[in-house]
Parts: sequence; structure tokens; C-alpha cells
Amino acid sequence: MLGFLKEPVVVTAKINVNLVALTVMGLISRLWGLCYPRAVVFDEVYYGQFVSLYMKRIFFVDDSGPPFGHMLLALGGYLGGFDGNFLWNRIGAEYSMNVPVWSLRLLPALAGALCVPLAYQILVELHFSHCAALGAALLILLENSLITQSRFMLLESILIFFILLAVLSYLKFYNLQKHSAFSGSWWFWLLLTGVACSCAVGVKYMGLFTYMLLLAIAGLHFWHMIGDQNLSNVSLLCHFLARGLALIIIPMGMYLSFFYVHLALLYRSGPHDQIMTSAFQASLEGGLARITQGQPLEVAYGSQITLRNVLGKPMQCWLHSHTNTYPIRYENGRGSSHQQQVTCYPFKDVNNWWIVKDPGMQQLVVSNPPRPVRHGHIVQLVHGITTRYLNTHDVAAPLSPHSQEVSCYIDYNISMPAQNLWRVEIVNRESDTDVWKTILSEVRFVHVNTSAVLKASGLSGASLPEWGYRQLEVVGEKLSKGYHQSMVWNVEEHRYGKSQEQKEREVELHSPTQMDISKNLSFMAKFTELQWKILTLKNEDTEHKYSSSALDWITMDTNIAYWLHPTSGAQIHLLGNVATWASANAAALVYLCLSLWYLLRRRRKIYDIPEDAWQLWVSAGGICGGGWAVNYLPFFLMEKTLFLYHYLPALTFQILLIPVVLQHLGHHLCRSVLLKSMFSALIVAWFSSVYFVYCTFSPVTYGQPALSLTELKALRWKDTWNILIRKQ
Repeated sequence: MLGFLKEPVVVTAKINVNLVALTVMGLISRLWGLCYPRAVVFDEVYYGQFVSLYMKRIFFVDDSGPPFGHMLLALGGYLGGFDGNFLWNRIGAEYSMNVPVWSLRLLPALAGALCVPLAYQILVELHFSHCAALGAALLILLENSLITQSRFMLLESILIFFILLAVLSYLKFYNLQKHSAFSGSWWFWLLLTGVACSCAVGVKYMGLFTYMLLLAIAGLHFWHMIGDQNLSNVSLLCHFLARGLALIIIPMGMYLSFFYVHLALLYRSGPHDQIMTSAFQASLEGGLARITQGQPLEVAYGSQITLRNVLGKPMQCWLHSHTNTYPIRYENGRGSSHQQQVTCYPFKDVNNWWIVKDPGMQQLVVSNPPRPVRHGHIVQLVHGITTRYLNTHDVAAPLSPHSQEVSCYIDYNISMPAQNLWRVEIVNRESDTDVWKTILSEVRFVHVNTSAVLKASGLSGASLPEWGYRQLEVVGEKLSKGYHQSMVWNVEEHRYGKSQEQKEREVELHSPTQMDISKNLSFMAKFTELQWKILTLKNEDTEHKYSSSALDWITMDTNIAYWLHPTSGAQIHLLGNVATWASANAAALVYLCLSLWYLLRRRRKIYDIPEDAWQLWVSAGGICGGGWAVNYLPFFLMEKTLFLYHYLPALTFQILLIPVVLQHLGHHLCRSVLLKSMFSALIVAWFSSVYFVYCTFSPVTYGQPALSLTELKALRWKDTWNILIRKQ
């Protein structure tokens, strides 16, 4: 029974020493002196704010992309015990003792370090020699720009890690296809491909470029499988479903999960939620939720309401009126109705309250039972404090002369009758009998007499002059001019009016609501709104000192100063290894020229290289050259402020192309022993130059040691580089 104990238990394992050594060197290069400098470095001032908000569970919106990357940075802060208390207001600010600098920078550094062995593995899976794979890994290891970007609380190194992991996983899956289809390892690498792709997209939308590339390659490979007569229809269907599940369904599910966790963590109201709809704001703890909790759901005749414009940018505002009237004549000589002003006011105020009145009745209170207002009903809107009716007529608006003036009607006993009937149109209705709901319903008010729509035109133009207290203009806009969100309103605060007397009503308007009803949004509703805001919300793109164009990146005609020591000459710059960048450009050019040459020759039935070498050349180009193209060329179409670090994912793929081209040249063009020897010597000399450039620029990669004035000037290899030199 215990006979197995007579023999020792032996475990054998294969250890790739190259891989271990590269991993260790990658960790040393990225983790050494990680806490230096103990000050805010470049975009840490940006990402640090989000980390603090995560620590305090305060909701925010970042238009730069999905939340997964931010959550990873926040995880570093959480593991380090960060409480979120730090003022991220300027680059170079010294970190206080409660900020765990090493922990916050750890995950980007680990991701950057692991890119080194990933590069090695990718070349191996592409069936290149271990020597070529080692060269690719060493080039990634010694690339100054990748080192700099991975040593701080930034997202590019994490993005590149997931991109390379996705590529490696797909290559491993593909190489198992012929002999181990549907095996455990086959499933593992296929599923890991989808997971890595979703993580890349979740960090930054730039990850979509590589994801689309891998989907295209997977589609091409499946197309070739369709032509394989050895595969049955059932087998092909299983392959198709497996790829659909792993490469589409699971990434979509994971992408949703990033937002689910994000919204679950950030449940408190904060400064960013004002751009969200009232329904979204009301779902957050504090802020609007404290005001709207317990409000009646259905708007009825006699309801007291505030109307918030749905557009919400560049600022939120509410329909507002006050006792002041429009001037008899404007500055340009045009006349007005001299009626009571109606504006859109960007602050909560008692003058934002309106009463929904039934035109056929005089009462301004809610009946028992309440009579709800439905889509298509005609209402009058009575200003709560002044009791004047919302009105529009064929008089030009003060700032928009082609639109109608909106006012609260004053009877001057002249030939200008009141026109105060409005039709309620629920834009997001499910049926034509929908009830107008607090917060949830988005409504338009269409003027019955003129068919003009109530619009907050001031959100897209100038504010009113001094006579209008710099508030935003509200107009009646003709429906023929098209739909715009500034025409849509929602009820934000709501109570059922009980007081018919004006003095009692004014007291009521100042008091909080008491009734209780829940208005929690579903996750999908919150996700849809947040996703739309991320895609459409654009900050004002201003010219930055270190912004650049995509053309500047190839030749590295630009750099970014990340940090400058307040007293010494120590500084950190995003600068690449010049030798590597030049070699990557040369490799891309050689690959393109050789590919065109081979294609032309093959068209003439002349085969310069064996078929297996040609397939290797094409597949490597599809991954490395295609990866460079899809991560670089789209930037020529983008209207946003660009920086050198946007090029780093494309550069990584281009670096992988260098050993591909070198091995091809050595095996197929250098055919004599003498040529091979000379070629090997040139590679050694070239790699020595790469190492020399790395060492030369390492003081501005790591920020130490501090350089003298002469040494700093010597590093300005290009006139376009902005090396910071203090005036003596």
C-alpha cells in the first residue's frame, strides 16, 4: 500500500535561463530607485487626482478612456494604505509622508518590466531564433523612453503590457491549433487572448487598435481553415463559436465589468457628476440625492418643479425667471417686449421653481387623487415666486434675433395677448401615453401658437449683458432647425403643491420635500450614460508646451521634460534611444522594400526564398509591421493634443521588427562565410551603440545623477530637444 514511498518523489522542470535573466534585468531596470523623485512627475498630477477620488469613493468622469487603468493605479494606492489626502495641483510638488510613492508606481513598473520577457516570447512563438528573440528583448530593455514611462504613475506601460500579452497569447493559441485543438492549453491561450485584449481596451482606447488587428488576423486564419477539407462542418462551427466566445463575448463582458466595479466603488457625489443627468446624480450618495430623495415620481397638475437642461455643458443650468424685465431697447437698437426675463441659471435658486397648471382650471395645487401629466398634454408653466406665466411670441430674442424671445407674461393692456400654452413631448417615452416622470423623463416644451421649442441657447453662445445678470439666454426655437439636446429638459426637484395662497406657497417653495420614492438607475442605464459621456465629452484642447505632431515622433524631433529638481540640474525627460529609433525606422523601410521586391518576383514565378521562410516573413510582418501601423497611423486622423508617449505602443512593435529583419538578412542575403562574419560584426557594433546611447541618456531617464551645465548641453543632440538648463 505504501510501496510508492520506497522511491523518492522527483520533480523535473525546464527553466529557460534566458527568460529568467531577462525578467530579472527588466525588474532591476524599472524598479531601481522607484521612489525617486519623491515629487509629482508630469501626468502623475492628472492620474493622481483620480486615485484620490477612488480612495474617497467619489464619482468622476475621465474623457480620456475607460476606468480599468485608473483602477489599477488606485489598487497600488490601496495596497500602500493611501488615504487619498494629497493636493495634486502642480508638477514637481513634493509628496507628503502619507503618499505611498513606491506602491503607486509599482504596477506600471512591473508591467514595463514584464514587457521584456514578453518580447522574447513573441519572437520565439513567431519561430525566430532564440538569438533574435534575445535581441528583441534587450532592445526593449534598453529603450530609454519605455523605461521612463514605466517608472511613474502613468498608463502607457500597462497598456503595452496587455497588448504584448494579447499578441503572445494568440500566437501560442495559433501554434497549438494543428496538434492540440480544444485541449486545455489551447483553451487557456485563446481565453487569455480575449482577456488581455479587453484589459488593453479597458486601460486606454488605443488598445482597440491591436484588438482589431488580432481580430483581423484571427478572421484570416479562420478563412484558411474553411478551405481545409480535413475539417468537418461541425468542427468548423465549434472553432467559430470558440473564437466568438473568447475574442468577442468575453471581452465585451469584461469591459462591462470594469464599469460595474468602477460605479460600485464610486458611489459618492462629487464635482464631476454635474455633467451627468439628474437621474444619474440622484443615484449617488450625497449631492442631488439628498435633495431629491422622497420626491413624487409622477408630475401632476399643480406640481412644483425645477427644470434642468439636459445638455449640461459647458455648465448645468435651470429654467429661471426674476422680476426684472427685458430692456425696452437693446444696445443695437432693436426693441423687446419689455416682458419679465426668462433665463437659464447655473445655480440652484428659489426662482428656479415653476408650477405645472391645467389651462382649464385656476387652481395651483395638486388634486386628490393627483392628475398626472402625460405625453402630448397641454400645460401652462407658472413662475412660482412671481406667478407669471411662461410665454413666447413673435419678438426677436435678445442675443439670437432669428429665434423668439421667451418671457413671463405681463399684461400691459396693449395689443400683445398672452401666448402661454405649451405641449409636453416626452422624448424618451416608451409609448404615447407615458406619464411625465421626475428626473427620468426628458421632455420638450412645444409652444402651441408658434410651434417653437423652449431652448437654452446660452449653452452654446454668449451670456446676457449686465441687465440680464450674465445669465444664459432662453429662446423659442423653430422645430425646422433640427433637434438639439439644449431643447430637452428634465424635472430635477419636485413636490406636490398644497398651498393656493401665494404667501403660503412661497414658504412651501423654500421648504424641502417630504414624500418618499426610490429612483435608482439600473447598471446598464448608468453604464450607457457614462459611456456616452466618455465618448462625447471633450475638454478644451489647448496647445501644450510639449505637444507634438505624429510626424515628429518617427525621427524623435521632440521630447517631454517630466521633472526638474528645484535646485540642482537633475531632471527627467521622455527621450528615446536614438540608435534604436533610427534602427526601427530602417528596419520598417527594409521590410517594406523587400516585401515589395519579393511580391513582384513571386508574381513572375521567381522564388528567392523558400516557401516556409516567406510565410515566416509575412506572419512576422503582419504582427510587428501591422502592430506599428495600426497603433501609429490613426493619430493622423485625430483632432486632439498629441504627445510623444502616444507613439510608444507603435514603437514597441517597430522594435520587434528589427531582429526579424536582421535574421532574415543574415540567413538569406549573407550567403558566404565572409559576409556572415562581417554581418555579425556589424550587429555587435550596432548593439554596442544602442547600449552606449542608453548609458549616455540614463541620467535624464532615471533623474540621477545630476548633470552639470556642460553635460546637459552635450545631451542636446537635436536643436528641437528641450533640455532644461538653468540660467546662471
